Amino acid sequence: MRHVIALDVGGTGMKAALVGAEAARSGGNPPGPPELLHEARRPTGRERGPEAVVESILAFAADLRAYGEEHLGESALAAGVAVPGIVDAENGIAAYAANLGWRDVPMRRLLSERLNGVPVALGHDVRTGGLAEGRIGAGRGADRFLFVPLGTGIAGAIGIDGRVEPGAHGFAGEIGHIVVRPGGIPCPCGQRGCLERLASASAVTLAWAEASGDPDADAADCAKAVESGDPRALAVWREAVEALADGLVTALTLLDPRVLIIGGGLAEAGETLFVPLRAAVQERVTFQKLPEIVPAALGDTAGCLGAGLLAWDLVAQAAPPSPAAPGPDTRTSDTGSHTDTDSGSDSSEVTA
Repeated sequence: MRHVIALDVGGTGMKAALVGAEAARSGGNPPGPPELLHEARRPTGRERGPEAVVESILAFAADLRAYGEEHLGESALAAGVAVPGIVDAENGIAAYAANLGWRDVPMRRLLSERLNGVPVALGHDVRTGGLAEGRIGAGRGADRFLFVPLGTGIAGAIGIDGRVEPGAHGFAGEIGHIVVRPGGIPCPCGQRGCLERLASASAVTLAWAEASGDPDADAADCAKAVESGDPRALAVWREAVEALADGLVTALTLLDPRVLIIGGGLAEAGETLFVPLRAAVQERVTFQKLPEIVPAALGDTAGCLGAGLLAWDLVAQAAPPSPAAPGPDTRTSDTGSHTDTDSGSDSSEVTA
């Protein structure tokens, strides 16, 4: 059975799947749901150091390839891998990841070699997750979308006609570093008052732990306290929502998305987040068109599914074009010229 390898590398764990062709179909209507033929998870093992992490990724991919050969009857056609940090997708380099400790890892080449030469696509984890949300998730069918996961930090994926825009240098979508509170909380990026320092899940966790006096409290606890009407939680939540709305309005002013998809841990609060967020965004827009603001649909599987889509895109690019139907055939003989018109047609469709 035709399939590709999909691998999503996180700070603590890796999610993988063998993905069938259904996820790649994109002609006419939006593509159907992905066909997951096999799923697996493993720890990243970052405590063993960056070289060991890279070896774990390569070994996991090789095991997935072997599983496909044994249980699906053939080798994977391609592989896609999503990694965190700074990614040079064009050259297949995992340039830097603070939480994994690596620098300038030629991930695409290493994986292709371990997989006996199959083509490999490398993607940034958030942009890859955004690709999946746009094609087969909450943004399915939208020509323009912005995917914003609210997790440890805040990033974004800019979707345009079924693809995600990486930018000239691979940094497009980093809206977590829009300054929404000038002179505010210092950010590791070197600025002060960045969006992710106020509205990420980790920012809400820190603010609520301080406000509640409970060092073990987290963002989910804050959301529960908001639902119960705790005034301290309401103040923390309001500050985060207002900062998030400021950042999102800046983004939608620049990008004019049709759909704004909010994911990550903070989005798990559901309407506790979305009701005040939609209201805060609406209050701030003037001439801008208000996009539909929706929760992400794919959860923590988005990165893995997006990696599968990247791999199927490689397969589609490598496929020969469908032969065109024969048209008029002009032939010249030594006695003159004549035109034969073949009224029949012979075409075939290549699907990934």
